[in-house]
Amino acid sequence: MPTVSDNPIRILLIDDHPIMRDGLRMLLESQPGMKVVGMAGRDALELARSQSPDLILLDLDLGAENGLTLLPELRAAAKDARVLILTGLKDSEAHRQAIRLGAMGVVLKEDAAEVLIKAIKKVHAGEVWVDRSTMGSLLHEMTRKDSDEPDLEAAKIATLTDRERQVITLIAEGLKNKQIAERSCLSETTITHYLSSIFDKLEVSDRLELVIYAFRHDLARMPR
Repeated sequence: MPTVSDNPIRILLIDDHPIMRDGLRMLLESQPGMKVVGMAGRDALELARSQSPDLILLDLDLGAENGLTLLPELRAAAKDARVLILTGLKDSEAHRQAIRLGAMGVVLKEDAAEVLIKAIKKVHAGEVWVDRSTMGSLLHEMTRKDSDEPDLEAAKIATLTDRERQVITLIAEGLKNKQIAERSCLSETTITHYLSSIFDKLEVSDRLELVIYAFRHDLARMPR
C-alpha cells in the first residue's frame, strides 16, 4: 500500500528572497509527505511547466513584479497545481484579488509554521484556506453581481437532490471526500460523482467556487 512518503505533495516555492526560499524548503522537507520540486523568484513559469507541481506557494511581493500579475500565468503553466499565497502584505484587497484569480488560500508570513503546514495540506486536498473577513467580502461582492438573476440561480439550485445538498453542506464544513464518504456511509467514488454533478448543475469549477456559492445562496452556513 502506498504511503504518504511515496506520494508526497510536490511544492514549487516562488519568493524573490533566497534566504526565505531556503528556510521554507528546509521547513517543508522536514515534514512527512512534502517535497520541494523547485524554487524561483520572478522566473518561475518555466519551472511551473517542467516540474508540474501539486501546489505552488506564491509570494505576492516579488520585487519589481507583482505576484498577482504572475498568478494567472502560473495557473496556465501548471494546470493541475493549486496555488496558496504566502505573503507579508496585509492588504485585504490584494488577498481578495488573489482569490478572484484562482488562489485557494492566503497565509501571512507572520503566522506560525504550523499554520502554513496545515494550510498546505488543506489546499492540496481541495479545501479553502481563507479568513472569515476575506470570505465575507467576496460573498458580499458576488451577491451583488448575482442580484440581477435570482430566478436563474433558483432554477439551478432546484435541480439539486437532497443527497447533493448534504454533500455541499459537508464540503462547506471543510471535510474531504473520504470524510464525507464515511459520514454518509457511501464510497469515495460515489462522492466524487456527486461532486461532479453538483459542479455541472451549479456551473462552478472547483471546491472554492462551490463553497462561496453555498454560503451566498444559503446552502450552507459559514463556520463560526
